[in-house]
Amino acid sequence: MWQVLTCTSMAVQPNIDLLFLNLEIMKKLENKVAVITGGSSGIGLATAKKFVEEGAFVYITGRKQSELDKAVKQIGNNVSAVQGDISNLDDLDKLFRLIKDEKGSLDIVIANAGYVAMVPTDEVTPEHFDKTFDTNARGTFFTVQKAITMLNKGGSIVVVSSCVKDMGLPYYPEYAATKAAECSYVKTWACDLAARNIRANSVSPGPIETPFVNNQFGNKEAAEAGKAQFAELVPMKRLGKSEEVASTILFLASSDSSYITGADIPVDGGLTQIK
Repeated sequence: MWQVLTCTSMAVQPNIDLLFLNLEIMKKLENKVAVITGGSSGIGLATAKKFVEEGAFVYITGRKQSELDKAVKQIGNNVSAVQGDISNLDDLDKLFRLIKDEKGSLDIVIANAGYVAMVPTDEVTPEHFDKTFDTNARGTFFTVQKAITMLNKGGSIVVVSSCVKDMGLPYYPEYAATKAAECSYVKTWACDLAARNIRANSVSPGPIETPFVNNQFGNKEAAEAGKAQFAELVPMKRLGKSEEVASTILFLASSDSSYITGADIPVDGGLTQIK
């Protein structure tokens, strides 16, 4: 009896070790190299954290070096921060030159950086219009254009758009148009890059609890009132979390979505889906 028990216990131990080994192997982005624009806060930062947890090395970008430094500390390892503005093509060239020198190629591009301000149509100035389009429509386009020559076969592009593009909301005329443009790019890129097995998709978040939302309002009180109004519009009656959008981005960046390309996935609590 004792011999039988001893043999059984010896047989179980290797299986337990194998289980833990498999858990390590199952990381979704093991040895992948990713770049995330606008990665110092909100959705971009949450995505960077998830990617590193899943085995990727991540480059994050942002306009403010101080915010990038904070983000790097939060992420902890396997991350590099590159200061720059996606509307500045020289900054994009610097970013991708650095990635090429250090890593040689890329597997994942997350085009997340953007700009928004609430301005009704009759108050939109040429300067505001140009800033919005230069950052969102132009910056996103050239981010991906400059990345695709470095993208490995089987790579993934994910663009962070917005549910606003589908809603015709006041105060967002030019912002909504830039986000519609981004989704149009995605469909073209999905077709253009299919021969290289590179997939292109977008996510369209609804109101998410991020600095991006807070910054649209003049002060804390106005922000809280505005977010309460947003939450009332959402069937789930709450704002989303950055981590919830990041989980969808992880899905699209990984092989879990290997037969999905050219798609736009709403992450909006049903805001644009339930009529």
